[in-house]
Amino acid sequence: MLRLSIALTLTLGALIAPRPAAADCKLSKYVDIPVTMTGRSPIVTVQINGRDARFILDSGAFFSTIAEANAKEYGLTIGDLGPGARLKGIGGSTSLGYTTAKTFTIAGQTLDRIQFGVGGSDTGYAGLLGQNLLGIADVAYDLPHGVVTLMKGDGCKDASMAYWAGSKPFTTVPLEPMGPGQRHTIGTITINGVKLRALFDTGAQSSLLTLAAARKLGVTPDSPGVTATGFAHGLGTKGVRSWRARFDTIDIGGEKISGPTITFADQAFDNADMLIGIDFFLTHRLYVDNRYHRMFVTYEGGPLFGLSPRGAVDDKGVRLDLTDKAGDPTDAAGYSRRGAILASSGKLDAAIADFDKAVTMAPDDAHYLVQRASARLALRQPLLASGDLDKAIALAPDNGEARLARAQMRLRGNDRAGALEDLRAADRVLAPSSDARLRLAAMYNAADTNDGAIASYDQWLKAHPEDHDRAVAFNGRCWARALANRDLDRALDDCNAALRLRPNTAAYLDSRALVRLRRGELDKALADYDAAIAAQPRSAWSLYARSIVAQRLGKAAQAAADRAAALSISPAVAARAKRYGLEDQAVARQP
Repeated sequence: MLRLSIALTLTLGALIAPRPAAADCKLSKYVDIPVTMTGRSPIVTVQINGRDARFILDSGAFFSTIAEANAKEYGLTIGDLGPGARLKGIGGSTSLGYTTAKTFTIAGQTLDRIQFGVGGSDTGYAGLLGQNLLGIADVAYDLPHGVVTLMKGDGCKDASMAYWAGSKPFTTVPLEPMGPGQRHTIGTITINGVKLRALFDTGAQSSLLTLAAARKLGVTPDSPGVTATGFAHGLGTKGVRSWRARFDTIDIGGEKISGPTITFADQAFDNADMLIGIDFFLTHRLYVDNRYHRMFVTYEGGPLFGLSPRGAVDDKGVRLDLTDKAGDPTDAAGYSRRGAILASSGKLDAAIADFDKAVTMAPDDAHYLVQRASARLALRQPLLASGDLDKAIALAPDNGEARLARAQMRLRGNDRAGALEDLRAADRVLAPSSDARLRLAAMYNAADTNDGAIASYDQWLKAHPEDHDRAVAFNGRCWARALANRDLDRALDDCNAALRLRPNTAAYLDSRALVRLRRGELDKALADYDAAIAAQPRSAWSLYARSIVAQRLGKAAQAAADRAAALSISPAVAARAKRYGLEDQAVARQP
């Protein structure tokens, strides 16, 4: 038995001790694919027809896909697979087409005429690299060191493929064979002693059980200790409700962990009860032997299933050495990847140290400066972050990511003129279909620049017809039109569309209330503000705006109470209302 010692004791079950590979076992490497973590997403930069594109490495995707907006941006022709073709994911599905890239380059290797499915626009990146790439051979996942390797074993049927393990124990997970109807890495695990089918999915930002599987384990949303976590999102315009619960044990190929905390969602997967997500891949190394249908796994240390191990011992009680034996990176890209992994794990000081080395080695590369700025912002070092962004933009004035990051900082610092300079520069360089236009539009809103906001929301909505953030965009455009006090019928349509997608959302009710206030529909405005405040009682803006509606309806006592409550939360809210042309009449009459 292997034990991980934390605040409570975790146990990992029977592990296989390393054994020498069979004498005739030979491993061949096809290609090392560098992977950079961005948040909780493993990102691979490729070239499509000679242009850079960033994809999520997604072992849970049966086929590589590109979003329709991005396919158009890269000049790709989209073919129709018919009305029955759908791409499924958490929360729903989207239409599915196809396209062919004339050239596709990954890790320096150029392939001709590579096909992609076309569908989905929810990732924030060009698309997903799936099993038509990862499943062509064996694949070794070493995300703790930022690399995935396509490999081939010859004569290895009875051999260990955990070539990196040395003296470290490893586990083996039997896998279901891949075939025309099954293109996923699926194995059987147990939770609380119950067998479940698990899909090992680098594209899942955390591990996730289905609600049906949780019920099979005797856990429901109403069970003691279960907490609601909001909504899980994937493909399509809808989200699904999710909850978090603590279970007794989870056993993955003999790695047995006590007391895991796992999220479950009101979602069914076609071929699995659970997704084993990026949290597992960042704490393990894995070799997927697609030929003989097995997976070799070593635990590399780090938090897992809501637990933070401080160490591990084997079945004889001997402490395992989990020290990372890999040498330091040798180039800026390597330090960048390692820093990104550290940042994704919350080790920001260590991440910045790696980004420092990347910047020193490649001082003219704006990307490394933007990475360091992001980590510095997370550590609340705005002056240092600002300096990094200034240097990045001096090096690459058309870097939209840096422009948006600096605009965000300037907005927080009440530098509206500086923020608008960056927003307009980003606006010029972003493609009309760019995912980043949603962020750009929101920042235009924050800068009270309604025309820019409306135009960017228009472009984003046109290019993202099936995105789960359409509700956000409809609400943003509704708000911009309400602030501008024009096209109020269209503004009302937008707010109604947002609320149909996400009913009873406080921010959307607040936006619709402002539209109705502008239209003079005071009773309806009051009802919307009532509902918004019921959901978010300490919203200074909603309280102050409701005081204006109440004043106009002759409800002086309510107006006074709301005004006092709003000002106690945020004294600046009155000036904000005046800026929007909504000065409180009672305040305006005061001498």
